[in-house]
This record gives sequence, structure tokens and C-alpha cells, in this order.
Amino acid sequence: MDRNFARSLTLVLKSEGGWSDNSADPGGATMKGVTLANFRRYVKADATKADLRKITDDQVATVYRRFYWDAVAGALLPDGVDYAVFDFAVNSGPGRAAKYLQACAGVAQDGRIGPATIAAVKAKPSGAIIDNLCDARLSFLERLPTWKDFGRGWSSRVATVRKTSLSMTIQPAIPAPTMSVPAPTQPVAPPAAAVTPKGNGFVAGIFAFLALAAMAVAGWWHHVVCFIEGLFQ
Repeated sequence: MDRNFARSLTLVLKSEGGWSDNSADPGGATMKGVTLANFRRYVKADATKADLRKITDDQVATVYRRFYWDAVAGALLPDGVDYAVFDFAVNSGPGRAAKYLQACAGVAQDGRIGPATIAAVKAKPSGAIIDNLCDARLSFLERLPTWKDFGRGWSSRVATVRKTSLSMTIQPAIPAPTMSVPAPTQPVAPPAAAVTPKGNGFVAGIFAFLALAAMAVAGWWHHVVCFIEGLFQ
């Protein structure tokens, strides 16, 4: 992913070091991993070794992005795979790194990382791609005639790239959004006047019953009196 370019470049520069002009190195004179040929291609056409030794950080980033990162489609590769391929490209050339990645993905090895290669890489576990790529890269380096001179450093570099690349495949989990839960609403007590005690209702019922009974008795007594009066007339 493109967000990994700055981090990947920082890691690569730790391996590349500073100025080097070793006659046994096929890359020739380099400063922070930038060869004189690439410095002339992307920064200053008539640059000398003295110019290369004074390369700025922005110039370094320009060369690495254009010649290596973009060449292996680093912005489109999965996390971790991007760094593993990028470091391979810096160490052994973008064309070779692309072909080895394609071999790991099981697609045609034409050295150009396009949509088919990207899709094939994403269809496989990133950890498996990284492991297979690092294994193949180390095997390639071991076959080089300069292995006796640089083999120890290369072996250590590949081991570090493998470990770091695998760690980059694990992205931090996105925290779940927090939700504020409103406090439960307290029930509102009904007005005191609306509550009728059970005892008051019972007493009122008794008085109503007694009133009806009294009326019934009064009516009965009236009929009795009338009946008795009728007997003596």
C-alpha cells in the first residue's frame, strides 16, 4: 500500500547504508543505495560521484519511488508484500523482483506487475507470498558469484525483511464505536388523589349495604302496619 512507502524506504535505507564504491559491487558507486546511473536518470543528468555523495533526502525518495516502488506497483500490493518486493527490487533490480513475485503468485513471469498479478497476489495469504518470495530471493543470492563477499550481509538482510514484512501484514483492529446509553427513566407515581385505599372502599360498601337494608326494613314495616290497620276496620 502507498501508505507504507515512507516506512519501507526508512527500512531499506538501514540496509543500504551510506557511501559505497566497492569494485566488487556490480552496482558501482552508491550513496544510500542510489547508484550514480539512477541519480543521473532521475535527478541530475551530468552528476558526478561528488554530487552523488551530497544527495538530499528528497532526492533519495524521488529515486526510490520512481525507480523501485512504482516499478513493482508498491502502492497496489498488500501490506507487507509491498515492502518485501520493494527491498528485493532495491537489492536485485525491479524486473527480477517482479518476476519472482509473479512466480509466487502463479502467473506469467513477464516482469510487469499489472492487474492480473495484483489479483493473483491478493488471492493468496500475504504471509505465504512473503515466505515464498524471501526463500526464492535467498536461493537466487546464494547462486551469485559475489555470495562469498556479500552473502553474510544478504542473508541477514533477507531474514530481517521476512520478519518485518510478516509483522506488517497484521493491521491493528479498528475500535468499535462507543455508544452512550441513556439512563433509565424513573416511573412517575400517580397523584395521591387518584389512589383509592382498599380499606376505604370496603367501608363505603358496608355503609351502602346497611342503607339499602334499612330502606327494605322500613318498606316492610309500612306494609305490616297497613295490614294490621285493615284487620280492625
